[in-house]
Parts: sequence; structure tokens; C-alpha cells
Amino acid sequence: MMLGLVDSHCHVQQIEAAEREASLDHARERGVEGFLVPALHLEDAETLYELADRHADLWIALGVHPHEAKRWADGDQRRLAELLKHDKVVAVGECGLDFHYDFSPREQQQRAMREQWEVALEAGLPVIVHNRESDGEMLTAFRDPAFDELRAVFHSYCAGSEMARELIARDGIFLGISGMVTFRAADNVREIFQIVPVERILVETDTPYLAPAPYRGKPNRPAYVVEVARRVAEELGIDESELHARTGAGFVELFEPQRAGEQTRAPSG
Repeated sequence: MMLGLVDSHCHVQQIEAAEREASLDHARERGVEGFLVPALHLEDAETLYELADRHADLWIALGVHPHEAKRWADGDQRRLAELLKHDKVVAVGECGLDFHYDFSPREQQQRAMREQWEVALEAGLPVIVHNRESDGEMLTAFRDPAFDELRAVFHSYCAGSEMARELIARDGIFLGISGMVTFRAADNVREIFQIVPVERILVETDTPYLAPAPYRGKPNRPAYVVEVARRVAEELGIDESELHARTGAGFVELFEPQRAGEQTRAPSG
């Protein structure tokens, strides 16, 4: 399977229903060839199933965002494992740690993240990792031998080059670059291009958040991944077409969307 420009992280479910289809069509008109829509909580599953079943170029991830980790309870590992049995699910997430807002207790965030990583390993799926102001605790979890085989994208990466160097030293780890790369003050994002090869980079919008220049202050949309990719290509000193092709190949390598639909795996509840 070959893909060009992909929005590897867009919460399309958070766009008003009346606008969703138009937002995807606009992105396609601008050359976007695929979309990955991560859940924020397990109740997103039905909406994401419907989206994925309607669009051949859209895949989904299921999991619990750290803001929602306070809702993670006994039995949710089993529940998540069952929800993954849909033929367009290609990852677990978005899950991780967010110590900026602390909307969920930190211990509960760590429990929910680790248990979701365990489900991902059991299912043979990569994870979409959220990491904000939690680098030390995130690296502690990442270094746990129990997660040596974890494959992941650290989405909307902004932790700087030192952490990036450790992450990409392991096979199967990618860094997702969002619209922050266009922000004037985001040197911590741009500095990683000195050490991270394009083969380990994905591009994303994080719709409806983090709209890139020149759309800052407006709701983000999947079409704006074009501006993200353009800036990444400039930073790497390569043509946009090459950036599209190589990040598309990375998307296929990590998420294996070509396997989606090989067998019917209807969710059991």
C-alpha cells in the first residue's frame, strides 16, 4: 500500500456533524490521501466506527486520553480489547500523560496509560502517545522492559531533541509533528529536525486544535496538514512531494492500514 500526504492525527469527531464531510472533502481536494482519527474516551467508539465504515481513506484508534483517565476503571482493559475488534482500528489511543492541565490525578493517568499499552501489545497494535510536561515519568514508563516491543507515535511532539534521540533509538517509534512547527516560539519542535530522520516523522493537525500559521486562532481542520507538511519539508530541506511520500510510507509502516479489512472483526459490545 502506498500513501502520500496523511493527516495522522485528527479528531474529526469533534467537528460539528454537519461540517465533517465537507472538512474531509476539502482536505482531499488539497491532496490529503488519508486520515487517522483517535478517540478521546471509549464512548467515542460508535461514532468512529461509523466514520471509518463510511470512508475508505479513514482509519481509527481507540483509547482514553489522559484528561479522561479519571474514568478508567477495572474492566476497561477488557472493554478496550473488545472494542479494538473492528476492521478499521489500527492503533490504541490517544493515551498518555498530561501534567500541564492535570484534569485527572497523575497516578490514575499512569495506570490508564500503562494498561492501555498492555492492551496494545496483546493486540499487536501501535499506540498514539500524548505527552505534555511529563517527560520524566513518560521516559520511566518507556524504559520499562515490559514495553520493549511497544510501537508508537508520540503525537504533537514538543519535548525537544534530547528525548527525541532516546525515543528514536528504538525501532518502531515515530514523532508526530503538528501545527506547532509553524509557531514562532516553537524552537523546541524545530530543533529535532537536526537529529530525527524523515523516516521517523509523521505529520498531523490535531484537529480541531493547534491550527498552523496562517490559520492560528481558528479551528484546525485536516486540510491544514498541507501547511504543516510544507514547513516540515522546509526545515528538512526537501521537496514537499518527497516529504508527502516519505511520511506516507512511515504511516503505512507504523499503522499497517493495508491490513484493515483483511478479516471482518465485528465489535462484540
